[in-house]
Amino acid sequence: MSSVPLLSVAWTDHVTGRRGHLVIDRLVRGVASGGLRMREGCTAEEVTGLARGMTMKEALHYDPKGRYVPLGGAKGGIDCDPRSPEAYGVLVRYLRAMRPYVERFWTTGEDLGLTQDLVDRAVAEAGLVSSVQAVYPLLDDEAAARRRLADAFAIEVDGIGLDELVGGLGVAESVLTALDRAGRGYAGTRVSVQGLGTMGGATARFLARAGLRVVAVADVRGTIVNPDGLDVEALLAARDAHGAVDRAALRPADREEPGDAWLAAEAEVLVPAAVSYAIDAGNQGRITARWIAEAANMPVLPEAEELLAARGVTVLPDVVVNSCTNAWWWWTLFGDIEADADQAFARVREAMRTLVGGMLDRAEADGTSPRAAAHALVAERLPQIAERYGWYGADTAP
Repeated sequence: MSSVPLLSVAWTDHVTGRRGHLVIDRLVRGVASGGLRMREGCTAEEVTGLARGMTMKEALHYDPKGRYVPLGGAKGGIDCDPRSPEAYGVLVRYLRAMRPYVERFWTTGEDLGLTQDLVDRAVAEAGLVSSVQAVYPLLDDEAAARRRLADAFAIEVDGIGLDELVGGLGVAESVLTALDRAGRGYAGTRVSVQGLGTMGGATARFLARAGLRVVAVADVRGTIVNPDGLDVEALLAARDAHGAVDRAALRPADREEPGDAWLAAEAEVLVPAAVSYAIDAGNQGRITARWIAEAANMPVLPEAEELLAARGVTVLPDVVVNSCTNAWWWWTLFGDIEADADQAFARVREAMRTLVGGMLDRAEADGTSPRAAAHALVAERLPQIAERYGWYGADTAP
C-alpha cells in the first residue's frame, strides 16, 4: 500500500491565518470517507496518516454480501483549539474552501474536537447539503437513505445519542474479545481511560456495564482515580461538550491526580481515547497494563509499540478498534441495518467479534503483532475491492 496519498490540499484561513489540511488517500467509485478534526497543532503529516488509516478501516469492513460499499480513505484537519472563540468561524471558512471536494469526493463527519451537530451546522452555513453528500449518487434510494440516517441520529439510549455510542461499543467489544481469548474474566479487570468524549465515554460505559472496573479517567483538567471503581454514569452525566467532567460530581472516595496519571494507573486495560501520539518511547515504560485498546487515532507511536510488545503488552490497533463509528454510518445509510439501537448494537458486536478475532488469529499464526495482522488482512481485501469496484490512488492506475 503506497505511503503517498492521491491528493493533499493545504489551506490558510484569510481571517486568522489558521492552517487546515485535506488528504484523500484513495477513491473507490470516486468517493473517499474520513472525519474532520480540529486541534491545536494538527499537521499535514498527521492528517496523511489518518487518511491512510481510513482506507484500511473501509477495507476491513468489506462484506461482498452487504449493501455497504467500502469507500476510499480521507481525512481533514484544522490547526485550531476547538475551544477558541474563533474556532467556529474557522470551521465554516474551511468548509467553504473545501466545498468542491465535499460535494463530489469527500464524505466527512465529526472527529477529535468537533461534534456532528457542530459539523452539520457549519456545513449548512457553508452552503453544502450534507457532510456526506458525495456518497448520495451511490445510493439506490437517496431520500429513504437520508431519512434512515436522520432517524438513527435522533435515537438516544440512556441519555446518550446512538451515534456517540456505536464507536465506543466497538472499542469495548475489541477489549472483551481479547479478554475472552486470554481466559480473563471481566469482573475485577481494571480499566484506565484517557478522554471521556464521544469515544472514551461510550467505551467506559460499555466496559463498566460488562462488569469491568473503570479505575481512572483523564480529561483536560486531570485524572480522576478510584481503585474501587468510578461511577461512570455519573461522570458521563457531568461532562461538558468537550468531555471535561464537572468535579462537583465526584464522590468522597474519588481523587484527582495529574493529567498523565491515567498512563500509569494500576489497570489491566488502557484505553487512550483522546489525542494522537499520546504514548511514546519515553512514557511507555510507566504502563503496567496488559492490553492497550487504541480508541483514538494513532495514540501509540511505532517505537513505543515495539518496546511495549517486548514487555508483553498487546496493542489492539486503531484501524480495527475504533472503526465502528464509520462503519455504522454506512451500514445505516446503505440499508444494511435500520435506524434501530438494537440492530446497531448487534451489528457492531458481531462485526467486531469477527474482525478482532480474525486479527488475533492471524497475529498468532504469523507470529506478528495485531497491527501487522490487520495490515495483512487489508492487503488481502484491497485487491478484492479493486476488482469489484475499481479505485483510484497513488499506487494504482486510474
